[in-house]
Formats: sequence, C-alpha cells, structure tokens
Amino acid sequence: MSRAPLLCLASVVSVQVGQAVGKRAFDLLEPAGVVTLRLGLAALVLLAVLRPRPPADARALGLVVAFGTAIAGMNLVYPALRHLPLGVATSLQLIGPLTVALAGSRRPLDAAWALLAAAGVFLINDGGGPLPVHGVLLALASGIAMGGYLLLSRRAGSADPGTLALAVTWAAVVSLPFGIRASGTDLLRPPVLAVGLAVAVLSAVLPYSLDLAALRRLPPRTVGVLQSLEPVVGALAGVVLLAELLDARHRVAIGCITAASAGAVLTPRRAGGTPCPGPGGTPASAPGARARPSPSPRSPRPRRTPGAGPARRSAPPPPRRARW
Repeated sequence: MSRAPLLCLASVVSVQVGQAVGKRAFDLLEPAGVVTLRLGLAALVLLAVLRPRPPADARALGLVVAFGTAIAGMNLVYPALRHLPLGVATSLQLIGPLTVALAGSRRPLDAAWALLAAAGVFLINDGGGPLPVHGVLLALASGIAMGGYLLLSRRAGSADPGTLALAVTWAAVVSLPFGIRASGTDLLRPPVLAVGLAVAVLSAVLPYSLDLAALRRLPPRTVGVLQSLEPVVGALAGVVLLAELLDARHRVAIGCITAASAGAVLTPRRAGGTPCPGPGGTPASAPGARARPSPSPRSPRPRRTPGAGPARRSAPPPPRRARW
C-alpha cells in the first residue's frame, strides 16, 4: 500500500494540531503575536533549508509579494480563533477554496455542492446560538486569502523553488508591525519563542514538506479530497486539545461543508472549468503534469539524387532538462 495518502493525512493533522497549539498560546500572546512568531520562525527555517536567490525580475518579485500577501491573509484564522471553535473556523475558511473550485461552473451538480456548503454555513451561524460576527468575518476573510493562495500556487509551483521561502518571509514582514503592537517584547521571551517554534513547525514547515512529498506520488485531485478533511480533523483537535465540544448542528454543518468540498474536487469537469484528469487522475494542466506529444505525420524519406552520396540525417536536438 502506498504511503502517499498517509503523508497527506499527516499534513492535515499537523496543520490542525499546530493551530490548536497556536490557540492555546493565546494565554501567552495576543493572536497577532502568535501569527508573527509563526510566520517569522517558519521563514527562518525555510530560508535556511531552501536558500532562495533574490527575485530575478519585477515579475518574479510581484509573484513573491502577491503570494506572500495571500499567506499573510490566511493567518487571519488565528484572530478568528479567539472567538470561534477550531472546527467552525476551519470550516468557514474552507469556503474560499470551495468557491474557487466552483467558480464559473454552470452544471447543476456543482450548484448542489454550493447549496450544501451554504447550508453548512447557515447551520454554523444558527447552531448553539449566534456566533460573533467579527469572528465569522475574520474566518471568511482567511478563506478568501486561501482562495487567492490556491490561484497563485500554480504559478509559484512552476517558478523558482525558493519562491515559497521568500513569500513566507514577506508574509512575516507584513505581520511584524501588528505583532509588535499587540505583544511587544513578550515576543522575545524564551517560553514564548519555544511555543512559537512549535506552531511554526507544526502548522507551516512540516505540512509544506509533507504536501510536497505527497504531490510527487498522488494526483492533485486525491490530495484535494484528503485536504477536505481539515474541518473534521480541526473539530477533533479542538475536542482533544482545547476541550471544545460542538453541538449536533455544528457537527452537521462541518459535515456539509466537508462533503461539499470533497464532492467539488471529486467531480470531473469535461467542458470548461477544471480539465478532465488524465491517466492516474492528474489534470493535464496541473502542476507537474507532463504534456503528451501530439502525433506528427511521418516525413517522407529524402530522395537520393543520382551520383550523390547518402542522404545525411540531421542531428536530433539535445534533450531538455526537467524543471523542478
């Protein structure tokens, strides 16, 4: 049995456990301080491991800034956790990627997935009393940033491997003023740094590494389905690590959003939208997918002129190196 699905599941568990540890750190720091430590320490680890080169041109620099800004926006889920249970915040965050997956579709089945997700959001807002509006808005804003992250990740994946490290560094720079204003010198206390390093490794460095290893062995569609389990894993992490008990309506809401996300990823698109998966489930335009050469008609044999020597064959072009 392949261990690749286990790598992806380990990434999902690592992210949610890291967010639970980050929420527990609210006793030591404000959420903005936790975000600053998470991004700053993750950037230091990624810079040391990947050793990126500076952007070569304005286009590469723009990609780093846009990608890093999306990563910084995704961290709005941490201030949302001040007001929401972990499973609820993660479910609302998933609305952004789900919207990206369903954008532009005109099929009735995709409309059904959107309605199922909307039902989940309605149940979350109506279950066990009204939730704080600012917490819901922060989680939804984090989801919007995650949608932008997904749209930019294809370009970042085909760019220099150090783009991720530079983008996380930019996200850390963006969050730094807010973290200093909220927590000040508390950011430098050794116990706080230890917790921040744990959050950075669990919720950023380790998941990125596991996702990369999984994507080398699994089609992106399968990875998407496994990552749709994040709300469920987040709810379990909230129960085990934070003692956050959810009522029946919240559990049903999380199930609706998870099912809608998995269904949207599993359903193939044959016209418009996401391309149909190729062999092994990998879409033809997905990062890492290899394009099939189109069959070319046979070229006629060169005719020999009487008295001329044998026809010379042109040398084949040198093989191209794969870009990593």
